[in-house]
Parts: sequence; structure tokens; C-alpha cells
Amino acid sequence: MSKDTSCKACSFYEDHVVNAGSAPADAGLCRVNPPVTQPAADARGFWPVVSANDWCGQFEGDAKAA
Repeated sequence: MSKDTSCKACSFYEDHVVNAGSAPADAGLCRVNPPVTQPAADARGFWPVVSANDWCGQFEGDAKAA
């Protein structure tokens, strides 16, 4: 069993599509919670951008890696 509990090994982590260098290459989206809402009614919500090597206390192993 892997001891890796970083974001990249979490089932809630999604690789981030890098648009013209706007995010680091190892960036991803944390989808453990619903997206954060924006102040304007017509704006989209967003998920926090995290590094693949970040970690948190809500880690859940990726079922695909099992």
C-alpha cells in the first residue's frame, strides 16, 4: 500500500488544464467541497487550485490507483 497522501493521489484531485501558462504545471483542482461562489450572480463558481504535492486532512485514496 502506498504511503503517498499528497493531492495527486487523492480521489478528489483533478489535473488542471494549463491555459497559456496561467497555472503551474503541477497544479490541480481540489474537488473535496462544492465550488466557491462568486459575488456576481452571473459569475461561475470555482474549485481551489492546489499543487500536486500539497496535502490536507480530508485525503481519500484514489480508487483508480487501488
